[in-house]
Amino acid sequence: MALLTCENAAFAYDGKLCVEGLNFEVNAGDYLCIVGENGSGKSTLIKGILNLKQPVSGRVYAGDNLHVTEIGYLPQQTAVSKDFPASVFEVVLSGRLNSRGLLPFYSKRDKEIANENISKLKIENLRNECYRELSGGQQQRALLARALCATKKLLLLDEPTSGLDPAASNELYGIIRQLNRENKITIIMVSHDIHGAIGFASHILHLRSRQLFYGTKEDYINSEAGKKFLRRAGEDDGFLVF
Repeated sequence: MALLTCENAAFAYDGKLCVEGLNFEVNAGDYLCIVGENGSGKSTLIKGILNLKQPVSGRVYAGDNLHVTEIGYLPQQTAVSKDFPASVFEVVLSGRLNSRGLLPFYSKRDKEIANENISKLKIENLRNECYRELSGGQQQRALLARALCATKKLLLLDEPTSGLDPAASNELYGIIRQLNRENKITIIMVSHDIHGAIGFASHILHLRSRQLFYGTKEDYINSEAGKKFLRRAGEDDGFLVF
């Protein structure tokens, strides 16, 4: 059974339909990249996946014993979140909040899991550093470790390389690919960096207020929608890929 299924779903924003005709599924081990221009419905779909917004028609549901609280989520960075006055360990440990239920304190196991993910992201040397004093790339590593504390199955990443320089972006993409291939974590990534993200994706979901394409990366590259979007993105960047 699929980890996540979307069946003929449509979502509205402020009472107006913003994205419709959504039909796709995410299976264990997939690396799905969601692409589309601003206003295409990507952010609304993220809220739907996290059960923060209900579809006006159709449905989005988790399967394979996955609960929505077990989705590791890395949101877009904001100026406020970048200035958070806590240690890296405290930030990472907060990813265990949903698993605690009614327990008022973090358990020994919660702290062990936080340390395991700090090691997995290779930021042991930053464990006691103040989060707001880190570079953008270091902060994203800490937030990715935090997201991993919530899941062993599925990561939802919203523009994870936004604001990072090319070197830091490539480094983060490499870490995400490793989590997908070696740690068997399923990835759903929203990204404006189509050329960077598509290099690692197994599947592509292309939105423009409706679903233009869903399928494998190879089929997307050869599709009309894919060719047009990749060509336009390449022209905007000053180069062509694929």
